[in-house]
Amino acid sequence: QVELVESGGGLVEVGGSLRLTCTASGLAFNRNTVAWFRQAPGKEREFVACFFRSGSTPYYADSVKGRFAISRDNALNMAYLQMNNLKSEDTAIYYCAASSTVILSAIRNSRSYAYWGQGTQVTTSS
Repeated sequence: QVELVESGGGLVEVGGSLRLTCTASGLAFNRNTVAWFRQAPGKEREFVACFFRSGSTPYYADSVKGRFAISRDNALNMAYLQMNNLKSEDTAIYYCAASSTVILSAIRNSRSYAYWGQGTQVTTSS
């Protein structure tokens, strides 16, 4: 049984930093595309960042490029999202997702992912 568990969310001031962690069981990270998505109140779930399958090249949404960094430890089956210079518009629930079948052209589509965590809330304050 696949399980993804996010942690590390919280309340942070605008301009501050947080690091989210995704811990997986029941699947091998190095054979899956591992992604972070987020969903703000009243908005659709949106792509944030991912590693495509076993590759080492990260992909980012334009809105977080240069501020967020995704990383993963395949041996521990953990993924991370380092978020720096947080803005008010980064407030959302952040989800970890994984898929063994997603193709590169579809990595930004939330429907491409079969496995999801329960999410962790990130709230920025000014």
